[in-house]
Amino acid sequence: MHHDFWHQKWSKSEIGFHLPEANPLLVKYFSALNLNPGACVFLPLCGKTVDIGWLLAAGYHVVGAELSAVAIHDLFESLHLTPTIHELGGVTHYSAANIDIFVGDIFQLSSSVLGHVDAAYDRAALVALPDDMRLRYTEHLVALTCNAPQLLICYEYDQSLVAGPPFSIGVLAVARYYQANYGLHLLATVEVDGGMKGRCSATEHVFLLKPLQAA
Repeated sequence: MHHDFWHQKWSKSEIGFHLPEANPLLVKYFSALNLNPGACVFLPLCGKTVDIGWLLAAGYHVVGAELSAVAIHDLFESLHLTPTIHELGGVTHYSAANIDIFVGDIFQLSSSVLGHVDAAYDRAALVALPDDMRLRYTEHLVALTCNAPQLLICYEYDQSLVAGPPFSIGVLAVARYYQANYGLHLLATVEVDGGMKGRCSATEHVFLLKPLQAA
């Protein structure tokens, strides 16, 4: 989607995708990443998700990328943290204890600026992007994280019945985007209560993506 679309969503607080508590699928399946205490977890297009608070409380270092400065202002306020803010490599870097967020176009974020991450957690990024942007995004994410393992959550439903975002991304689509770099492990498929926006049935898929050399 164009940047203006998301800026307007955040300025109008049209954020129905924002959950008030940590995603239950994150809580249940995050251990599949098998990370050491203090590991660095990257959240692309993170918004102000409370998943970040959950990860911080679990002892992880969180790194995020987000387009909206409004979202990140709200995020740090909710965490009761005052970030240090400075410009860095075409994005704005917000940092505090165990958290670094880069605000701007994720495609302007480089691996050298991001630094080393141990894993990625994508609940809201891939499903937020229309089809014509997803291949570019997934290739960039692989390069950005140096092929780090990933926990991916995505929706699947009849796209003809409901306009995204979030967009419908099924098992075959995930394979198309990631099978060149990862072994794909489908951990769970669960029904979405109330369906997609109450208009049609939907499921959520939870994938563990393991680099091929480790798969």
